[in-house]
Amino acid sequence: MKNIAAPGSPPEVGAMLQKLRLKKGLTLDDLSRAAGVSKSMLSQIEREKANPTIAVAWRLANALGIGIGELLSANSETPEAVHVLEPHETPTLPGHHSGYVLRILGPMDLAGKFEWYELTLAPNGMLKSNPHDPGTMEHLTLISGSLEVEVDDTARMLKTGGTARYAADRPHVIRNCGENEARAMLVVIHR
Repeated sequence: MKNIAAPGSPPEVGAMLQKLRLKKGLTLDDLSRAAGVSKSMLSQIEREKANPTIAVAWRLANALGIGIGELLSANSETPEAVHVLEPHETPTLPGHHSGYVLRILGPMDLAGKFEWYELTLAPNGMLKSNPHDPGTMEHLTLISGSLEVEVDDTARMLKTGGTARYAADRPHVIRNCGENEARAMLVVIHR
């Protein structure tokens, strides 16, 4: 079922922007630099949290090498019955300085609501996070290796196959205390 915009409402360009950006193989950083638009603004636009001004839409369209009309048009294509992302199309957040890699598995239109990631931590690597929005919860399931989760001053070890559920609206850290690489699935639920 198609969403029909109310008369006079601005077009929702987030999904189209993300589709065009990924089609060109650009990261948010790449497009941010090319268009002169902040990465946080691009993220808000892609998540339909903000609509771009005409000037911003024009800069984005130019950076993508398209006309502004294509960016602002509604996607009239019939969706595929099964859409497969190739491994190179999955956005990845490398934290080389901290020994982690986060692969963003969830669709961008759910960011800020439900997010899921594949987390890989090198030995002694850690993913340290500031508090998220009030009520945010994280669910971390260990696939292989050894992980410790710390929230406030409470730390708990996870066994393979175990899941830690914790409030993520407080400072929290995920650490690989083992001698081998650790892999886990991380689900973030925003309230």
